[in-house]
Amino acid sequence: MSRFRCLFLNFLLAACCGAFASSGEVEWTGWISDAKCGAKMTGYCAKACITAGEKPVFVTDDEKVVPIANPERTKNFEGEHVAVKGSLENGVLTITSIETAVRK
Repeated sequence: MSRFRCLFLNFLLAACCGAFASSGEVEWTGWISDAKCGAKMTGYCAKACITAGEKPVFVTDDEKVVPIANPERTKNFEGEHVAVKGSLENGVLTITSIETAVRK
């Protein structure tokens, strides 16, 4: 990965975390993607990357990328459109429930 791309991805992740710095209960719909591609890829690509070792992330329907504290909760939802409930602390989502969501 080029140095510029790596710096850009780190900047993007930091910006997203700052946007979600508050704490509290959340309910969102979005996608389970991988940390490498974030909002750029979903579906089979995200599932393949997570299977290969990338960390799963939650991408909201408006394309905000949120790290997940308990990635084991996303098993079998990789690349899927989902509804999640959980808590957000310091920009990191702890999922309490996850289910397949109907696309609008």
